[in-house]
Amino acid sequence: MKHPENAFLTAIRAGKKQLGLWASLSDGYAAEVVAHAGYDWVMLDMEHAPSDMKSVLGQLQAFSGSDTTAMVRPDWNDAVKVKRLMDLGAPGLLFPMVQTPDEARAAVAACRYPPRGIRGVAGLNRANQFGRVEDYNTEVENQTAILIQLETRAAVGNAAAFAEVEGIDGIFFGPADIAADMGHLGQTLHPEVWEVIRPAAKLLMDKGIPVGTLVTDPDFAAELLNEGFTFVACGTDVGLLAKGADALRAQVRDKISET
Repeated sequence: MKHPENAFLTAIRAGKKQLGLWASLSDGYAAEVVAHAGYDWVMLDMEHAPSDMKSVLGQLQAFSGSDTTAMVRPDWNDAVKVKRLMDLGAPGLLFPMVQTPDEARAAVAACRYPPRGIRGVAGLNRANQFGRVEDYNTEVENQTAILIQLETRAAVGNAAAFAEVEGIDGIFFGPADIAADMGHLGQTLHPEVWEVIRPAAKLLMDKGIPVGTLVTDPDFAAELLNEGFTFVACGTDVGLLAKGADALRAQVRDKISET
């Protein structure tokens, strides 16, 4: 058995636009609900969601029968956790709050076997189909998306330096934390926030680096993809459930008479 192709990674390397969804419900059954919705990618969140290794496993299994590439955002750039997520077969990782090129290099190293990195070696695991993927050791590096997240003004201002880090497949802007860092907490679409993000994104695009983000305004998500962003999540599973529940309650309650 050969290592499967990472469709998301192949697409962003070719400059093809990839529409995504954030997954924070931390449950395999919930993941299965959206697995066949047709998104190019989803991000299974461990930073701001109650996911653990077991729940991430269930979510990866739910997406394994779909055409959607399910990646994982660990809660920190922790080499031990990264090792375990790699062994689970995560086809991509998004490292949060990367502040310096050295931190970006550490993220790459955590995903790679020695001598190119520090990932520990396990013989049989889900990632290599329990020993059945014969070219796993040589091919996994080519089929794992390593993404870093810039979430402060300082990190965004240093975008050019991150572009030079070998092994980074894409750079993701986190508008929520950037907004907070700029004094606009909770205002992820504030014009000043995007006046900071857009020039840095353009710089990276000009260098051939795939650029991504998460926004919950579908029109703005499309606008960013049309501007040259390569991978954009247009919403979250939690947001869809909350808004849908609120809208349904309001729709029915408005039709109920007071007497």
